[in-house]
Order: sequence, then structure tokens, then C-alpha cells
Amino acid sequence: MRTFTGAGRRRRLVTTMAGAAVVILAGSTVSAPTASATQHRRQDSQLIDILRADLRSYLAAEGADEHVSAASLTVTFDPAGSGGRRPINLAAGTTRFGGGRPVTADARWQIASNTKAFTSVLLLKLEAQGVLSVDDEIGTWLPQYPAWRRITIRQLLNMTSGIPDFTELPAFTSAYFADPKRDFTADQLVSYAYGLPLGHGYGYSNTNYIIAEQIIERATHDSYADQLTTRILKPLRLRDTCYGPVCPARTAARMPAGYYAPAPGQATSMPVLALTAMQAAGGIVASLPDLARWERALYHGELLPPRQQRELESLVSVETGLPISTTTPSDPHGYGLGVGQVTSPVVGKAWVYEGETSGFRSVIMYVPSSGVLVSLALNSGGVAEDHLPQLLLKVYQDLTAAKY
Repeated sequence: MRTFTGAGRRRRLVTTMAGAAVVILAGSTVSAPTASATQHRRQDSQLIDILRADLRSYLAAEGADEHVSAASLTVTFDPAGSGGRRPINLAAGTTRFGGGRPVTADARWQIASNTKAFTSVLLLKLEAQGVLSVDDEIGTWLPQYPAWRRITIRQLLNMTSGIPDFTELPAFTSAYFADPKRDFTADQLVSYAYGLPLGHGYGYSNTNYIIAEQIIERATHDSYADQLTTRILKPLRLRDTCYGPVCPARTAARMPAGYYAPAPGQATSMPVLALTAMQAAGGIVASLPDLARWERALYHGELLPPRQQRELESLVSVETGLPISTTTPSDPHGYGLGVGQVTSPVVGKAWVYEGETSGFRSVIMYVPSSGVLVSLALNSGGVAEDHLPQLLLKVYQDLTAAKY
């Protein structure tokens, strides 16, 4: 669920989870709410030290090869079973590689393809209002793409449209890296893929979500940015979240530098707010506490009516592209409408999504059986070997060992 600009190079988190040395049994739940406040404070302090050490160890081990200087972590717990435990918000490292200020736990990050769930929710909200249906065909809303007229919105959102990913095409990558600050329009991004042969089955494509953005704007006669703010950011009070192409300039001061690091010893500093190359496919900037608040609302059904919630979580197999009711050990990786589910011996069943831009990586995992939600972010992207999934698992192992 990632490429240098967002999400095409598929990241199999399941593979990492299945190969972990320590198997965490699904259902290792939060600790009992009967513990005293003093016990909680003692346990929390010990756990925070362990988790901070996880971040620092990652930077020490992978910092040079991945050209990453900053790491941040947020952990939240199911309010019904946490015994009143507060969220954990941590950061380690510095805002620039080789120096800079210490990164803070309320820093802002490009969340990359974790943006896609926001876009899906906007369309599902419009469906709930009767404005459109996710089974509408592209031709209903965007007649300028006659070759794609029979493809449905649902196929865009669950990656079964067959439309090529513009971020994988040389014409786009040449234009992007020639000027990473260049402003792209949605029409320009889609034009890189239009006219190319369609694929079959499941195929991750950022182009799908640029088209979804165009449909939102056509259906509402409003901008994607305004719809995002009105329908999601303000109601959830996500004050530390903004849409990158229109984020206030001051947002950059709250962000670590971002680095494109395709090979050890090769790194380029990337502009932190130049996100018109990703837009509704990966253009949101947020703090991890905000991202965790959004994610918990997403899976707790706070954003959509029951029918649309079921549609959001309806899965296709990443292997076959066919609908599945849930992931299983034999078919462990499913994709919904902008959300991903895995089943593994490490965490059991979890909603997991990793996004990556040319300068940042972020991953979120929500484990329904325990109610634990983990968010991580790093300030480099495009890396040849991504070890962020291993860090995610190490954090979850430590949480489980602490009986959270």
C-alpha cells in the first residue's frame, strides 16, 4: 500500500507478522480495570520507557540506511476496557537528519495513503444522503472518461477497477522529480493513466482515488478540501489535521524534514507541504493523536450509518480480487473501501494500513479483539527496504507483554 508517492508498491504486512519470532496470541487484551491508579501510573511509566526505547532503537539501527531522523508513536486504548488509561504519545529523534530540534509528540506528518479512508468516507456520506451510490458508474459523473464509463465508484475504492497507477508511470515520475514543488491538477494526474490498458482483479492504484476526488467535487459542486473540512475534520475536532495542498504555511514549522531515500547513502530533502501530486489519494497532513482519534471513530461506526459502515468494511481478496467476508490464515490480506484488513498469527485479525509518500511513512493498526490502536510515523520515504512493519510489531509485542 505504498510507493514513493503514496501506495502502489504493495506492502505485505502479513508476511512480516507471520514471520515474527514471538507469536502474540490474538485476544491478549487490555489489563484489568480493577488495578489501582498508583499501579496504572507505575505500569504506564515503565511501558513508556520501553516504547520510547523501541523508537530510539529503530533510529539507531535503520537511521543511516533509511535516512530517517524522527519517529513518533501514539497508542490509544478501548475506553470500555482500559481502566481509564490515557493515550500514549511519544517521539524520538530530531527534525532533521544529522541535527535539528528534538521532534515532539504533537508533530505533524504526511499520512500518505491513510488519506484514502477519508476519501471513501466522504463518498459513503454522500451515498447515505442519497446524492450518489457507490455502485454508480464513472460515466454518470465524469463523462470525459468514456473508456472507463462502466467502472463503478466501488471498484475505484476497492482497487478492482483495473485503472493503472499514475505514480508508477515514467512520465509522471520524471515530471514529479524534475520539480517536486510543482502544482498538479487532478485532471493532469489522471491523464497519465488514461488511454492505457486496464488490468484485472485487484490492483492498487492511486489514480482511483484522484477520480474519486473528481466525483466528490462534481457531486457536491464544492472542493474536496472544503468537503473534507466540513464533513470530517470539524465534526471530529481534528484541529491538527489539514489537507496538504491548502494547509496553512505555518504547518510546515510543526513537521520534521522529509527525505526521499531510495538506497543507503542516497537521500534528497523533499518539500513537506507540496502534496498536489497525491491529493485525495495521499495528501492529508496530521498529528498522530488526531490520526488515532479519526481511526477509532472510523472503526467504531461513529462516522457512517450501519449500511455504509458495512460497505466500508466489505473486502476483496488482495490475491484474487474476489469478494471475501473476512480475511483468514489462508487468504490473509483483504482490501475494503480505502481500508485494509489482515489476519496473522501475531495479532489475529486487525485493520492495518501503511502509507508512504516521497518523504514520509505512516502506519496504523487497530486490533478489535484488544481495542488497542497503534499509529507510527517516520520522516523518510521511498526506501528500498521498509522496516516500519517490524517496528509496529515490536511495539505491539511490548504492549501485549505489558498486558494491555
